[in-house]
Amino acid sequence: MRGGPCLAIDAMGGDGGPAIVIAGVARALSRNPALRFILFGDEAQLRAEVARHRGLGDGVTIVHAADVISGEDKPTQALRRAKTSSMGMAIAAVKAEEADAAISAGNTGALMAMAKVSLRTIPGIDRPALAALLPTLGTHDLVMLDLGANTECDARNLFEFAVMGAAYSRILHELDEPRVRLLNIGTEEMKGTETLRDAAAMLRAADHLPLRFDGFIEANGLGTGEADVIVSDGFTGNIALKTAEGTARFIGDLIRRAFTSSLRSKFGFLLSRPAIALLRSGLDPNTRNGAVFLGLTGTVVKSHGGTSAAGFANAIEVAAKLARGRITHRIADDLARIRESVAA
Repeated sequence: MRGGPCLAIDAMGGDGGPAIVIAGVARALSRNPALRFILFGDEAQLRAEVARHRGLGDGVTIVHAADVISGEDKPTQALRRAKTSSMGMAIAAVKAEEADAAISAGNTGALMAMAKVSLRTIPGIDRPALAALLPTLGTHDLVMLDLGANTECDARNLFEFAVMGAAYSRILHELDEPRVRLLNIGTEEMKGTETLRDAAAMLRAADHLPLRFDGFIEANGLGTGEADVIVSDGFTGNIALKTAEGTARFIGDLIRRAFTSSLRSKFGFLLSRPAIALLRSGLDPNTRNGAVFLGLTGTVVKSHGGTSAAGFANAIEVAAKLARGRITHRIADDLARIRESVAA
């Protein structure tokens, strides 16, 4: 009998549709046979795809969904079809406690809107934040948030993001006190906006929380491994993320061009192939696929729309870890500590 987390899958989301999603589910299930899945989407398509993967039928339940949220749908349009769409039904399964987490590669804005309306925020959290993993030169990846859910934030929002990001890092990397830093234009205490300085003061005073605030960090320190969690408003965070992704693609294209420029370069590529493969793996977004909306009463994970099957399997792994680690309870416990400290 399976005893692992039950995950609700929007099987129609993403550029590759059911074929990529179901292949990702099959990969994840082969790695962890204890997982259970509820697949939401067009029943005929899903049964055909499930049949392509031997042994997958035992680990999944298929629920027919009449509607699909497209990439062009506005959040308001998506909300009107929450009860009939594969995306909305997957989130509803989390709300009804039929599933421990929901995963979708579909429209980000629609997913965020549906999740916020259906699940609501944890008491004590003003706004949910979008968190993702970034590669570093350290021993583990970096948790960064917010990455676009909130373009304008006050000091309290940034403080709450830090609490949520630290809880995420404790589960994912098994850290007792993750190192938290605020993204700023300098590391000096007087640098940046008043909002950033106020958030820093709040974090310095929160010595009762299971995190270590290490001050400010500049954008050129994202990949150094000097922090476990980096916090920013969604506007700044999204620009930093897109810049990092663009730089990674630029480096990859530059290396490819350099190794194909001459016969000698091509020979050098053959000798360097193992190192190039390691570099490509480090820069591949599929290896860290799976951003999470933190601060909601249920767990919702967003996969890249253009993910591969391997990438979707990684998003499933993120969701399963957060479900096992009871991320919403961790955040609620930390907020309770804050309230107790204020009362004292």
